[in-house]
Amino acid sequence: MNSPRDPTTRSARPEWSRRGFLGAILAAGAAPLFIPSRLLGAEAPSKLLRIGCIGTGRMGHANMKTAIGAGAKTRSRVVAVCDVDRNRLLNAKRVAEGLNREMHADEAGEVSAHSDYRELLAREDIDGVILSTPDFAHTFIALEAVRAGKGLYVEKPLTFTIPEGQALVRAVRERGVVLQTGSMQRSMTHFHRVCWLVRNGRIGAIQRIEVTLPRDRGAGKGNPMPVPETLDYAGWMGPTPDAPYIEARVHPQGAGVALGRPGWMQIERYCRGMVCNWGAHMYDIAQWGLGVDFDSGPVEVSARGEFPDRGLYDVHTQFTGEARYANGVVMSSTTATGETSRVRFIGTDGWMSAERGNFAASNRDLLKERPKGGTPLATSNNHLANFLDCLRSGATPVAPVEVGHRSNTVCVLHHLSMKLGRTIRWDPITEQIQGDADAAQRLHGAYRPGYALPAGTPTAALG
Repeated sequence: MNSPRDPTTRSARPEWSRRGFLGAILAAGAAPLFIPSRLLGAEAPSKLLRIGCIGTGRMGHANMKTAIGAGAKTRSRVVAVCDVDRNRLLNAKRVAEGLNREMHADEAGEVSAHSDYRELLAREDIDGVILSTPDFAHTFIALEAVRAGKGLYVEKPLTFTIPEGQALVRAVRERGVVLQTGSMQRSMTHFHRVCWLVRNGRIGAIQRIEVTLPRDRGAGKGNPMPVPETLDYAGWMGPTPDAPYIEARVHPQGAGVALGRPGWMQIERYCRGMVCNWGAHMYDIAQWGLGVDFDSGPVEVSARGEFPDRGLYDVHTQFTGEARYANGVVMSSTTATGETSRVRFIGTDGWMSAERGNFAASNRDLLKERPKGGTPLATSNNHLANFLDCLRSGATPVAPVEVGHRSNTVCVLHHLSMKLGRTIRWDPITEQIQGDADAAQRLHGAYRPGYALPAGTPTAALG
């Protein structure tokens, strides 16, 4: 069995990695990424960024409203919305036009409504896209957006599989577009402060990281039923194999617009459960604090999960896991009922933890320190506004495509270990599973005819 290589090794890195042209951008901000041609020229500073929103459900609706709110400062407008659910689509159009009138007066104009994302991406006047579809649909829409030269804000987890993430990283870097992963905790003060303090040695050498995640519960019930006239169900299924329509499989229907938590988030065909849902947030922070968030990751992952019979819902409920890094640090994970999700760093000289709205430390005085000097971390106080600013300037956002991919990789490896019931050994340089051909084959997605990753994706062909 091959042993994983040290992630500090440079010679084996793929050509689009941090040590390539992007390293200079992150270090000095010297070379911008792709800027839409419509924004270039003598009048560029006065031109509005024109944004389209693909997916207007629970997170998509919230992202759309946040983007409209940031419009005055970022000189941007939401001008188009897209959804396969007509009720959600028309509601998003109504809300967006109302907010545009309220916040931006006569500058807003009409918001167009599209039922097919390809129609929106074909518009030359759209500069960027906010992508908030279900997890399984991210990659193929994002790849088309990249080919169309659109900047992208993609909800987390960035992709559904690791090969999809590799394909998206490559496409984004080859085309040079701006992509912000929706790991919004990077734009929250408490997480940024703790990661900066940890990275700058305030608790000594890191020995252990503890991650706490929520758990899923409940059951998905229902029998196959007629597809609502207001839903393009084939469009919703996207790259996934056919399955009979059941409301609990998709999202709530009925009178009005239901924007509650959708059923697909607990169905493994579409989402891998909390380890990828909240895990994408918390593992991102853990790796940010450890300094392995961009082009590295664990060398070994072991996890155990519970998969009780819950009808349609088949993702794990409770789980525990351990990820070991090449420097000896072990990150442990657990689900907890009623406990806030958090990340806790334990070092030789104390500990620090961060959660939404709060942080703590063994030495509270450290939390008063403002990040200044030392190892810098990218800073943002509004995640979507950071994307819009970078779309205009071509700068690198606080959660670029590599970061989203590496965070999701940790999530997927935990899920795979849970399903197989054994340890996964991972080479973070080549991004390959070591010594386990069966596990390696299971990294790949199962797609309906007509969907395939681009030729040249670093891993083997789809299984």
